[in-house]
Order: sequence, then structure tokens, then C-alpha cells
Amino acid sequence: MARRSKAGRWLAAAVSLGLLILASAAHAQGADRYFDTSDGVRLHYTEAGHGRTLVFVPGWTMPGWIFQPQLGALSASYHVVLFDPRGQGSSDIPEQGYDQTRRSQDIAELLDQLGPDPVVLVGWSLGVLDTLAYVARSGDEHIAGLVLVDNSIGEPPAPVAAPPPPGPRRPHGPRRSATCSRAFVVGMFARPQSPEYLDRLADACGRTPAPAARALLAYPVPRTYWRDAVLSTTKPVLYVIRPHLQAQAQNLLLDRPNDETVLFPTAGHALFVDEPERFNQVVADFLSRRVWPG
Repeated sequence: MARRSKAGRWLAAAVSLGLLILASAAHAQGADRYFDTSDGVRLHYTEAGHGRTLVFVPGWTMPGWIFQPQLGALSASYHVVLFDPRGQGSSDIPEQGYDQTRRSQDIAELLDQLGPDPVVLVGWSLGVLDTLAYVARSGDEHIAGLVLVDNSIGEPPAPVAAPPPPGPRRPHGPRRSATCSRAFVVGMFARPQSPEYLDRLADACGRTPAPAARALLAYPVPRTYWRDAVLSTTKPVLYVIRPHLQAQAQNLLLDRPNDETVLFPTAGHALFVDEPERFNQVVADFLSRRVWPG
């Protein structure tokens, strides 16, 4: 009887450990959520954790799950939300709305969905412009801070467009943009990524229809629109960049000396995937010192 009791305790402990592991894995993956926008589009986001909210806005044609390393690490201390903008990730693909006005409204309606407390918006690449468009149109009442990752913010000098790839252009189907290819996806990283990961990301990228993808690259506003949006906010800003944007970072600090810039000199464009531990620590430090101290 004693042996059975001891074996039963071991079994119960093993079951409890297994359930804990499963719960931790589910927590790291996050929960899927949806909401309907004011123009009838169903948008998706993933959330995990509790407490103050961080909203991650991905780049051109990218899914929110590219921020999975941030969801897994930062959701231990914060409520982390990975947003799929319209036409991206698991969100609907409408024919319209691929301009800075509608995309900023989508962010505003997402924040309404999340509740009244101010959030930190973390925008990467095109997500920087979507985030700044939100600030330009809605102000900063519902944000506690901004983290802007590796895109121009309208400060001089203007970025130089990359030359087109050599050779004839290859035909593409109606749902794939001219530059959204596996080669484009591979080029976002300086560190090797698994073939399975790259294939999955390329498939997600290719989900955005070509007309929408082109519209997202042609927001009809001057560069000063983005700079004015940054200068308009009273909230702390963290600008995380690679070397090609270092001059813009220096000019930002001339305009806003209390902002912070951090350089990732050897990472690729998706620097938060290439160097997730450093990126997560940089963000966590910024939050604890500048946004929500104490």
C-alpha cells in the first residue's frame, strides 16, 4: 500500500509537471483574438501575459508572429499583443484600406478593443510609419511610449532606395507582390534561420495581394509627415536602428534630446529575431526606466 501511495504521488507530480509545461507552451504561443473594424474588416491579434500592454506592429506584408521571441520573453512581465494589420497574417484581406489613414484608424480601433489604459506601441519597418500615422491622427493620449524599429522617421538624410535586382523580372501570381519572395525574406536576417521558418515567413508574406503590397509602399504623404508626428508626442521614444539610420538617430536627438537611440551594428533588418535577447533587454530597460518606472 505504501509503495502504491508513493508511486501515486510520483504519478501526480509527473502529471502536474506535464500540465505546467503544456500551460507554459500555450502561454508562449499566445491566444488568438479578433475584432471587427468600423469598415467591416476582421482583424487578428495574438496576446499573452498580464499587466501593462505592449502592442507590436509588424512590417510590410509581415505577420505579427514574427515577434514571437518578444511574446515569449516579455509576456512574463507585460501584456503583449502581436497585431496583424489588414491584408497581413491572419487578418482579412479587403480590397481597400492600404493607406496611412485607414491603417492608423485600425490601430486606434485595436487600442479601443484593448481597453482605456495607455500602451506602448512597438513598430517595425512599415509598422513604424503605421505607428506614426496613428500618432499624427489620434495624438498620444492612449500611448505611454513608442519603440520605433529600423525605419526612417522623416529626419534627414532621406534613405537611399536600393537598386532593383539584376536580371529580368520574374512573373508573379495575382496574390504575390513583385518583391515578396523567399529571397526577400532571407535578406531580412544577418543570422541563419531554419528553412522551415523562412518558408513559413515567405508564405505569410505572399498572402498579401500585389495591389495591396504596392499601395503599402506608396503612402501619399511627404517625409515631413513622419517627422512632425515624432515631434508632436510628449511621450518617451526609443529608436532602435542599424547603421544606415544612424544620421537620422543623431538628428532625432538634436530635436528631442531626452529620447533614446540604440544601434544594432551587425544585425539584419529583423534585428529582434537576429538578436532577440539583446533587443528584449533593451526594450525592458527602456520600459522600466522611462515609461513605467517603479
